[in-house]
Amino acid sequence: MSTRRSVGQGPVAPGSAVRNPAANGSGAPGSAARISAARTSAARGAVAPGSVVLVGGGTGAVDLMTVRARRALFSADVVVADRLGPTSVLGDLPKRVRVIDVGKRPGAHAVPQERINEILVAEAVAGNRVVRLKGGDPFLFGRGGEEVAACRARGIAVEVVPGVSSALAAPASACVPVTHRGTASALLVVQGHDELPELAVQAVVTRAATVAVLMGVARLAEHVEALLAAGAGAQTPVAIVEQATTEGERATFTTLGSLVQTCADVGVRSPAVVVLGDVADPALLGLDLHALDVPLTPETLADGAGVDTSAPSDARAYAPHVDAAAREAEVAYA
Repeated sequence: MSTRRSVGQGPVAPGSAVRNPAANGSGAPGSAARISAARTSAARGAVAPGSVVLVGGGTGAVDLMTVRARRALFSADVVVADRLGPTSVLGDLPKRVRVIDVGKRPGAHAVPQERINEILVAEAVAGNRVVRLKGGDPFLFGRGGEEVAACRARGIAVEVVPGVSSALAAPASACVPVTHRGTASALLVVQGHDELPELAVQAVVTRAATVAVLMGVARLAEHVEALLAAGAGAQTPVAIVEQATTEGERATFTTLGSLVQTCADVGVRSPAVVVLGDVADPALLGLDLHALDVPLTPETLADGAGVDTSAPSDARAYAPHVDAAAREAEVAYA
């Protein structure tokens, strides 16, 4: 087991970037009136004067956003923002931009998707240029399709700006190649709220493909039990990347058989991407997890360096010093 810490733009507390305090999860002032007007316009078959742009913001680092994503944000009248993604950019927007926080938290969807759809429609019908800022990519477990459908049903012009999903960005940031010549030629991306689909289970059992599990921390123990029961090897390499590309990034390397205990030991938390398969073996790219000999303690972890010499050989933990000036060259494990 090993863990990497990274330097980047950290997430902003939900609502902290909202310039208009009333423009929160319940919508901006007057949003009820705008929603009512939007429904009336839809009934009449009118084409909305405004527009909606779904922006995939990626995993969190502002400097990883695309040029088109930033252009859309800075030209918006209203930004409807998620909890994840490059939320710190909201503080840099022109003061005229109104920000509505509709961020969903695990187990507590304070703003239902239907309400988010209504807000987008209402703001566009009111003539605003609306940007829906989403973490990752809008169409990969982002419910972007539902938002596009809701807008098009009201005659609203919609554009989608692709973003890099955490399914790709998180492993890449931790130097885990989801495909690698001679090792893995396919990738399955699944959500972890439910039982893993049989296709993903068999991919792990046979090691026929890399499997990336998003939003799976809460049910991690159940997933591991199901995989082992299906015949997956206990030595199957696993990487867990938390808060990818932000200053809180941590990548933990272990094996399937040690995964649950490892996550408990290091305190793995959401948001995290779990990568299963041979590509998650750090040795694949020449990383020697036995090269350090600093005892792993809370103090050494805080200092950014350490190795747990008492841990099993398949679950050693590292956190070498992170050089903020050389982000691309860092290798930090805990």
